[in-house]
Amino acid sequence: MNTALEPTTEGDFLLNEGRPFRLVSGSELASVTLRYAIYGELNAQRDNAILVGHALSGSARVADWWPQLFVSDNVSDNDDAGVFDLSRHCIIGTNIIGSCYGSTGPQFINPATDQPYGAQFPLVTVRDWVQAQAQFVRSLGIEKLHGVIGGSIGGMQAIQWAIDHPEMIERSVAIGVAPLSAMGLALNHLQRLAIRNDPLWNRGDYNTDNPPRAGLAQARAIAMCSYKSAELFSERYSRQPNRNGEDPHRSLDERFDIGGYLDYQGEIFTRRFDANAYLLITKAMDNFDPAHGYDSEAAALRRITAPVLLVGISSDWLFPAEEVKALSRRMIAAGVATEYEELASSHGHDGFLADAGSLAPAIRRFFPVINHAASESLPNLAGHRLTESPRREIN
Repeated sequence: MNTALEPTTEGDFLLNEGRPFRLVSGSELASVTLRYAIYGELNAQRDNAILVGHALSGSARVADWWPQLFVSDNVSDNDDAGVFDLSRHCIIGTNIIGSCYGSTGPQFINPATDQPYGAQFPLVTVRDWVQAQAQFVRSLGIEKLHGVIGGSIGGMQAIQWAIDHPEMIERSVAIGVAPLSAMGLALNHLQRLAIRNDPLWNRGDYNTDNPPRAGLAQARAIAMCSYKSAELFSERYSRQPNRNGEDPHRSLDERFDIGGYLDYQGEIFTRRFDANAYLLITKAMDNFDPAHGYDSEAAALRRITAPVLLVGISSDWLFPAEEVKALSRRMIAAGVATEYEELASSHGHDGFLADAGSLAPAIRRFFPVINHAASESLPNLAGHRLTESPRREIN
């Protein structure tokens, strides 16, 4: 697709009708808005909805960052041409709490102080995100989702849904995800440290017109090293001098091409993301653990009743394929109907985005076909405010 597909409906949902929303940490948010985008329509049975969870820097606008998974009208019978068929499916995206793309986050006003939350925004978890999504899904009159799917942090949401709300989903698909290893925790720690060491950080109460861009850019550069693979970096950049003509043998400041790439990725990221949101989301990523809130991981996994598809990525070293496969074995041991597939990709963890088209056949095989066409408009959404928002490109 050359042009991003626009949502059928896009707006804001007010959780708890404006009453406090209690978080897993025990803290409360006085009021929570969830930004959502919906593609297609619910059918009369309201059983054709697929909830899609986004990754760290994603948004509710699924087609902006996962366009390859939407089926074009003229190729709906091609197994390699997508998963989300809007003649059959209703695709729902929500922006996670704590992000900066429309849902309540650090840039929102704290009613207790009449100032932005900033560093005072409480800790959020994957379980909080799923609880908020469940409330939104119920508001649409949906009793059971056709499926929940996501990559990276979105995959964490798909797994948490299967554990916390087994009665509400028919299928769960999680791509490139398992509880983070010590190496993953270390990399996230260094990213947060880079932000906090920025002189403009000001303990999180920075001026939003002059935020800690250098620290956030460095955090993103570290993250890019974990999202890609050594194979891809060697193929694309090798030991070549920076393409702008710099000579790394001439001075301390002149870079190799890979340095120029990382600096560029950091710089463009600071134009679209918030440092406090970055801290919150990476911490939630660290804290994801199916066992949390249950007696053990096995006890949590035994709650799952929906079939689960786990997809590892061959070159992923942030969430190594072997760790995803190990999680699938633990699910099977807990009695879960689990399938494991592996995506062959040189893009590392980013393979679920860069090679998304290659994911389509396995995911389509996992989802049963819905034969009835969409025939019902969305309900009158009480507590929803429809607003226009600028398109945000998710790289």
